[in-house]
Amino acid sequence: MASSSISASRSSSHSWTPKQNKQFEDALALYDRDTPDRWQNIARAVDGKSVEEVKRHYEILVKDIMQIESDQVPLPNYRATGSNGRAFANEQRLLKNLKLQ
Repeated sequence: MASSSISASRSSSHSWTPKQNKQFEDALALYDRDTPDRWQNIARAVDGKSVEEVKRHYEILVKDIMQIESDQVPLPNYRATGSNGRAFANEQRLLKNLKLQ
């Protein structure tokens, strides 16, 4: 049942390109919850997305993370890749900002 709700969440966000998702994640890492006009800044950073679209995308992300953290969704088997330190630092900031909510 949990995986079907994740699938439904993801299908409702199918109009997001990988590039837009990356822009969204980078903007979330940059603009934490204490940033004035956070959602407007994030929307400006994501090509073609409105404030309402980025807020809705964020809500889907938070729900997905909550399901993953409560072991309702199995984690994929990631292999170590040669990702650079900047990408890792952005992911760490993103996770930190999500935990602050």
